[in-house]
Amino acid sequence: MAYFFELLINGALTGLMYSLVALGFVLIYKSAGVPNLAQGAVVMTAAYAVWMFMSMGLPLFLAIPAAMVVMFLFGLVVERLLLRRMVGQPVIMVVMLTLGLDILLRGLVPGVLGSTPKPLDLGISFAPVIVGDVFINRTYLIGGVIALALVGASLAFFRTRLGTKLRAVSDDHISSWAVGISVERAIGISWGLAGITAVVAGTLWGSAQGVDWTLSALLFPAIAVVILGGIDSIPGVLVGGILVGVLGSVIPGYLDSIVGGGTRDVVTSLIILFTIMVRPFGIFGREDIERI
Repeated sequence: MAYFFELLINGALTGLMYSLVALGFVLIYKSAGVPNLAQGAVVMTAAYAVWMFMSMGLPLFLAIPAAMVVMFLFGLVVERLLLRRMVGQPVIMVVMLTLGLDILLRGLVPGVLGSTPKPLDLGISFAPVIVGDVFINRTYLIGGVIALALVGASLAFFRTRLGTKLRAVSDDHISSWAVGISVERAIGISWGLAGITAVVAGTLWGSAQGVDWTLSALLFPAIAVVILGGIDSIPGVLVGGILVGVLGSVIPGYLDSIVGGGTRDVVTSLIILFTIMVRPFGIFGREDIERI
């Protein structure tokens, strides 16, 4: 039974870490109405930025804010140079643009800064937290607490005046223009905010597994989280993250020894498929009905 609870608790905490990646995805969709397939690569880039600043001699408490500034500006540049040219184009073309950006970043950033895994020391002890017979990963525990705080901050942000403008832009670009909202600026801000959350996610995941190109693969479980929780729902990020993390931990924990491993990706794929077939708008997502 201790083994089950260990899988359960660490899986839930891992899921909360996934939610940090998924939060950037939801922020962009909730603000701009566009699925961002580059979010995994953005998280990787943010982790490289933190590592680069620390390797230049900056302490951690300065390297993270510096990386946040860089990633916020990166989001503004992406909107100005890439997304603004796609105004009026079908959504699928914008999605393909984000996929191209993902491929570019996954090749360019490790190519320039090095593809070998780089340690990111946050001062977190590798010793687990022991509760009875259950061993809890300390990094995931801290990451889970930070995820809860960041999701709470995001909920509060979308109740502000700026957050309301971003939601209006997502609902209808033309109407937003008509009432004087700068759609371009709103989309740039949403990408900048996603870049800031990517710094938090990249720093924690980089501490847990090292900084290299594999951080971009976090997009896969993050997509499962947003599909399950609801692509436009911030609370859904938490619920979806916990469910994806628990199922992706408990099931492989018992099946991997039988089938030889590799069941985590299978479980994640099945979550995506079943959610799309049964409840395509997710647990908390908004159901939009369009007349054809």
